[in-house]
Amino acid sequence: MAVGAEQTINYFPIAGFKLGTTSAGIKTAGRKDLVIMQAQAGSTMAGVFTANAFCAAPVHICRQHLASHKPLLMVVNTGNANAGTGAQGMLDAEATCAAVAKLASVSKAQVLPFSTGVIGEHLPMDCLLDALPQAFTKLTEYGWSDAAEGILTTDTRTKGASVKVNLSGQDITISGIAKGSGMIRPNMATMLAFVATDVALSPELTQNLVREAAELSFNRITVDGDMSTNDSCMLVATGASGKALHTNTDDYHVFRGALISLMQELAQAIVRDGEGASKFIAIEVQGGQNRQECLNVAYAIAHSPLVKTALFAADPNWGRILAAVGYAGVHDLDVNLLTIHLGDVLLVANGGRAASYTEAAGQAVMDLEEINIRVDLQRGTYQETVWTTDLTYEYVRINADYRS
Repeated sequence: MAVGAEQTINYFPIAGFKLGTTSAGIKTAGRKDLVIMQAQAGSTMAGVFTANAFCAAPVHICRQHLASHKPLLMVVNTGNANAGTGAQGMLDAEATCAAVAKLASVSKAQVLPFSTGVIGEHLPMDCLLDALPQAFTKLTEYGWSDAAEGILTTDTRTKGASVKVNLSGQDITISGIAKGSGMIRPNMATMLAFVATDVALSPELTQNLVREAAELSFNRITVDGDMSTNDSCMLVATGASGKALHTNTDDYHVFRGALISLMQELAQAIVRDGEGASKFIAIEVQGGQNRQECLNVAYAIAHSPLVKTALFAADPNWGRILAAVGYAGVHDLDVNLLTIHLGDVLLVANGGRAASYTEAAGQAVMDLEEINIRVDLQRGTYQETVWTTDLTYEYVRINADYRS
């Protein structure tokens, strides 16, 4: 189940970046579950990772390798998160890096590992290591579609985006893939995202761009409020186009906007494929005194089981939304000033139900597959948007049966 029609994604290849995918049988025999990505020499890589204190072994290794080296390869396995696996998990992640490094004739520290799947189980290293050479031989600039499939877990569809951007008369390319469906909340979600471009970026600029773009995309989504142990978002700049970018230029701002837009498209695709989701919800909060209070209100609504189940039932129970706004912790909130809209329908004004509201109007919006909830706090100029889903019977079934 997913919200909206599945789109065919036409990936533009990124010069200097290759992807190879195979099946290692890590959890399900015959399923694509192992991906290697390789960037040409001179490329820059940067990433942002989960804020979970129990972050997985590969997250630890990624941070170490990025801090002291210039990685050129990434290896991703699904079906097993290699999280909560102690010292052995670290050894397994390092062994995976070493095996890929040997295939590519680089140092172990130039390989970044990523895992996603069940927490608390050790990687089946024999089948993983045996399959790495096959993934390596399949490396191609046209491997995006297979890789998009190879990184999935409970997802029902692949998630990708690809654009060409004109910078001072020269076309450059950005392509990306992501996975994620459940255990989704900001900072970050149980997601993996890999974005590559053929522009040249300094290491510092690559890091700044991925951090900023992730903050405005993957850190604005939530499905169930649970924070993963494994989420990672990577940006790779190969420089193969010969176009170098620097801050405070028109080309930089155009590129930045295109990158944020592409990553928002990937993030919203994760929400649309949220586990069991039947609705896609945008929650806009405006009129805040600062960004954080806007986000606090948006997440109070997005994380409320009562709001989410009402959305699933298409029940215009607007009191649940009002209550969530009220407990969001906004200091000195004047409830008589704020307004709440459901789509174009005014729900709340002057501290209670709007005089113009009718149940029929509210029901018409709740029957839609895509719904916008808008809160105006009427106390400042800041605004933020968060994307989320409803909470369905199917979500419970998926997560009750996850390990079976």
